[in-house]
Amino acid sequence: MKKKSLMAQNNLVRAGVMGGNDGILSVAGIIIGVAGANQGLDSVMLAGFAGTLAGMVSMAMGEYVSVKSSRDAQDKARKTESVRLQNNYDKEFAFVKEKYQNDGISPALALQATKEMMAQDPLETVVRERYGFSLNSKVSAGGAAIVSFVAFPTGAAFPMTLMALASAQWRIMATFLAVLVALLLTGYLAAVINGANRVKGAVRNLVSGILTMAVTLIIGSLFR
Repeated sequence: MKKKSLMAQNNLVRAGVMGGNDGILSVAGIIIGVAGANQGLDSVMLAGFAGTLAGMVSMAMGEYVSVKSSRDAQDKARKTESVRLQNNYDKEFAFVKEKYQNDGISPALALQATKEMMAQDPLETVVRERYGFSLNSKVSAGGAAIVSFVAFPTGAAFPMTLMALASAQWRIMATFLAVLVALLLTGYLAAVINGANRVKGAVRNLVSGILTMAVTLIIGSLFR
């Protein structure tokens, strides 16, 4: 039960970090692009608000569909392997034992491990070794969607607030610099959650932010 709870919590945290990160980056790109076209603050805020609404729905639906697809894959694996175990248990047993041996376990120890694992939960064992995921890993599609739906506007509020509060001549630069700091943080957190290199994750997120805002600013400047 603890394992399930931890995985469910990690999924929600991941959805929150990614939703907030996308909110910061997407809306910052939109409002900097519009500001680059020398539009007034009202137009900039309207574009940011519209982008926030669209992003909220897009992120929520994307998370929901992604998690549901993973659950569908789990259900398919469960049905397929249940049939295989019923029709040819020995073949599935041999597959698991060979998998353990290929991972560097001695034949005798691989046999013993296979006997113990298959005795405890043959379906879970076979699915884990064949497909690389656990049938006991339950995550909430609705929960991930809700967290993303809330996190996106939370992230989007950051660049919009800076744009609104900064003086006219410093709006773009202040928003640009502050957003880069925020993207370093969210990139770092995303890497922590995913188990990736934290420095690379932060820098990668920073570079994507720079490119996004630079491109939208250049395009906006063409319509002055």
